[in-house]
Amino acid sequence: MDYMKPADVIKTMTAVGDAKAHLPWKHVLVRGMLSGALLGCATSLAFAATMQTQKPIVGALIFPVGFVMIVLLGLELVTGSFALVPLARLERTASLPQVLNNLGLAFVGNLFGSLLYAVLLAVSLNSFAHQTPSGIAPLLAAAAEAKTIGYAKLGFAGMGVVFVKAILCNWMVCLGVVMAMTSNSTVGKIVAAWLPILTFFAQGFEHSVVNMFLIPAGMMLGAKVSLKDWWLWNQIPVTLGNFVGGFLFTGLALYYTYLPRPRTVSIARDEAVPNVMEGEKVVA
Repeated sequence: MDYMKPADVIKTMTAVGDAKAHLPWKHVLVRGMLSGALLGCATSLAFAATMQTQKPIVGALIFPVGFVMIVLLGLELVTGSFALVPLARLERTASLPQVLNNLGLAFVGNLFGSLLYAVLLAVSLNSFAHQTPSGIAPLLAAAAEAKTIGYAKLGFAGMGVVFVKAILCNWMVCLGVVMAMTSNSTVGKIVAAWLPILTFFAQGFEHSVVNMFLIPAGMMLGAKVSLKDWWLWNQIPVTLGNFVGGFLFTGLALYYTYLPRPRTVSIARDEAVPNVMEGEKVVA
């Protein structure tokens, strides 16, 4: 059968988490860079679809193409790794420094790839600053301001809102990573991964790697956003919220409930089982 049961998926999750934790640093960086660029490309595509159709749901339907490419190519997306790599520590197959090293390098790689694509896209939209930014440029600038200054205007409440949106986002993103493991076929993986990613993007939740592209791109295209606004009111709280949603709500929750454990069967007094004393238990 193409479908894999949850208990088998958990085994895959722990194996993948262990492999990622032991991946050489240069490969984590390169794969992370590719992930950041691909997710940025998918984001700009979604904005273009929204602009052309005037229907945001169309952009949300298209956005998962970037995530699917990342999953099928086995690249490094730090938000997805939040659900997987810490499991290697729980399984005691990787040390805490190895876990933190992988997540840190993936974050840096994602950031570099996202910034690279943001620069290239900005150049294509403003012709090396020789023309007024065109196409989706105004949408990117407006979104960058909404994701930073918009929260800052709310003060402490804004910080809470962005953190909660980040939890909700990566709950879905990591479900996309896990659901791709429920199938052994390419088509099955694509369909399974598509559903949660569509769910998060359509509702405007906060994804740290998407924002690594979106906010800098908006800044390059006219958004009145400072580096402090970007990191204080979005990037840092969103990354922390993404970790909570990815690890606690997805990775740890599924690991806890589906991890295979020995079954303990109590033996009744009147059962004719040789060499078993009353109250003794048999582990199957």
